[in-house]
Amino acid sequence: MDNSSNTKEVEIIASKKNWIGGEAIKQLQNCADLPGIQISAGMPDLHPGKGCPIGAAFFSRQILHPYLIGNDIGCGMGLWQTDLAQHKIKRDRWVKKLDGLDNQWEADIEAWLKEENLESNKWDSSLGTIGGGNHFVELQQIESIENENLFLSSGLSKKHLLLLVHSGSRGLGEEILRSYVDQFKNKGIHEESDAAIDYIKKHNYALKWACSNRKLIANRFLDKLGTKGQPILDICHNSLTPQIINNCSGWLHRKGAAPSNEGLIVISGSRGSFSYIVTPTGKQGDNCLSLAHGAGRKWKRSETKSRLKNKYSYQSLLQTKLGSVFICRDKNLLYEEAPQAYKDITIVVNDLLEAGLIKVVAVLKPLITYKTRRQ
Repeated sequence: MDNSSNTKEVEIIASKKNWIGGEAIKQLQNCADLPGIQISAGMPDLHPGKGCPIGAAFFSRQILHPYLIGNDIGCGMGLWQTDLAQHKIKRDRWVKKLDGLDNQWEADIEAWLKEENLESNKWDSSLGTIGGGNHFVELQQIESIENENLFLSSGLSKKHLLLLVHSGSRGLGEEILRSYVDQFKNKGIHEESDAAIDYIKKHNYALKWACSNRKLIANRFLDKLGTKGQPILDICHNSLTPQIINNCSGWLHRKGAAPSNEGLIVISGSRGSFSYIVTPTGKQGDNCLSLAHGAGRKWKRSETKSRLKNKYSYQSLLQTKLGSVFICRDKNLLYEEAPQAYKDITIVVNDLLEAGLIKVVAVLKPLITYKTRRQ
């Protein structure tokens, strides 16, 4: 990329089989017109957000855009290999044990903060909790291994179940975003300004907080089942990082996009479909060093319940076609996060394969998906 060029690139990684709505495309193009933006890249899971599309990455020069990162700074996924054996699945017994994860963690939060090198703040009580929306914890089994060498070199074992945690910075990220958007709207801030320096400091703390939150969620979940786990990966979907792309220095904004420059990632399906462990491959540039983070929504939250409530009962949505169990007593959330509201994960993954951006390492099947026990 020519440092002096004002040319803006808009890329969408999607095949004709994929459905990308017009609203999401329009949002992607609008964001490309923001000050400093050089590349706007839409992933196969691209779908509309609140002004900014989800499943996208943006590369800018000199100007930072907190607006593009959104309120859940540091949102991402962590994967743990548990000590639970694949041949000794006790799903129904485990479901009964998984209670209280919505409540504040009652152990020594000060000791945890010290161990994690985190400063205490007003959001301490949220540490170890999942949150709402599309956040979840999912116990998974290995459905198939697609690349034996990559699988074994990653430290994974065929004999154990895996735990996937999807959560972020809870109210902390919202607080950080509001302090900048209320002042600057979507105009962005110059990288050398005091506002930018302050945002980066708070943003980086939120990334660390969110990663620690996923770790504590995993510990709490595994403690309920009387077992332990070893971390395999932790990836962030909403972040701002200094980056060099196509020989140009700038700022990489990810909004619901997984990094393709940090090794293995998980691309999660809905609660009723498979998830994929993949490794990035090939040239990673025009895609802003980013990949799909999940299946991506097909329907808006506001319209999902009305589409499904006359077709599916509350009880019928608590078990999926794959035989997995969904723990969620919030009926609105149950419908909003129904598998039918999401795109076909196989199309999303195949789009990345056809683009030469990934290799599939393993396919994972859900056993238990946990969201909330609260009504």
